[in-house]
Amino acid sequence: MSKIETKTTILPTSPWMWLVNIGLLLIVCGTALPLLRVEGVMYKYIFCAGAVMVLAGRLLLPRLKDVSIRLKRLCHIEVWAGVIFCVGGFFMWYEGARPMDWLAFTLAGGVLQIYTSIMIPREAAKGNKSGGGAK
Repeated sequence: MSKIETKTTILPTSPWMWLVNIGLLLIVCGTALPLLRVEGVMYKYIFCAGAVMVLAGRLLLPRLKDVSIRLKRLCHIEVWAGVIFCVGGFFMWYEGARPMDWLAFTLAGGVLQIYTSIMIPREAAKGNKSGGGAK
């Protein structure tokens, strides 16, 4: 039974995960450039491209099967983090927004991303322990 459970990975080995990782790196670059006082609008394009890549990658990742409902919900939170990054990208371009409104959404998405990156492996370890110990 443990061999079957170890084949079920929490982070799917799919090309969409590459898209998510590249998108997160672009978000970091797009966030760092204005904080380092780099002039121009190129950082907006970099950030928005990263946000769209994260959202698309999270939406297109294969769904996990035979896992706990909590683990599925944590994966859904990752999708919402992508949505929040996209809202931050919207506020970069919106004329009525204050100059740093986009940063609040970026930080909120980052907090969700950090939370899920900690909790998903913990929850997966719980699932493997309880599933392996049942037999």
